[in-house]
Amino acid sequence: MFDRTAGYYDRVNQLLSFGSGSWYRRRALTRAGLKPGMTVLDVAIGTGLVARQALAITGDSQAVVGLDVSAGMLAEVRRLLNSPLIQGLMEQLPVADESFDFVSMGYALRHVADLNVTFREFHRVLRPGGVLLILEITRPTQPFKRAILKFYLGRVIPLLSRLTTGNRDMQTLMRYYWDTIENCVPPETIITAIRDAGFAEAGCDVEFDLFRAYFGRKG
Repeated sequence: MFDRTAGYYDRVNQLLSFGSGSWYRRRALTRAGLKPGMTVLDVAIGTGLVARQALAITGDSQAVVGLDVSAGMLAEVRRLLNSPLIQGLMEQLPVADESFDFVSMGYALRHVADLNVTFREFHRVLRPGGVLLILEITRPTQPFKRAILKFYLGRVIPLLSRLTTGNRDMQTLMRYYWDTIENCVPPETIITAIRDAGFAEAGCDVEFDLFRAYFGRKG
């Protein structure tokens, strides 16, 4: 499904992210400590939403490496970025130990089959002092906000996706998107898994009771 919808993903993302888009991702990367001269592995790069902002900060397309399991997503991002790309699983990163200064993952946490295995892989490929940043949309804690989000992402977005793209798979994907948000593991479990993988300073920043930035630093 990801392969068949790659060409439409950016168009729908503006609706999904409530317009937060580029400025939020760039700010989150900067706050986490990404600077020029650092090397980045962007896991589940998709169409490069996070990688583009990492590139804007580092200023070097060769310093930002993207990984995704979807050949369709990689084909799409290849049109947009002149960065090294790798096809592979986040649970088995085809990358040498201590290769990167920064590992990022945007809006793919809900697809992780095993948090412990995946986070240990992230820890393995980071150099000492390296930073992990995971961006995600999660269910609001307040019932009223949660009901609004469920209606917007569960009903409105799938319909708009179909109408704006003419692609039935996009409608199915957006329904799946909400289901994975609704059933995502609690933030406390994620932070614990980051800490158990060996990261220090594990934590989470929250904005609007909706956007979460999980982080950790390799000692």
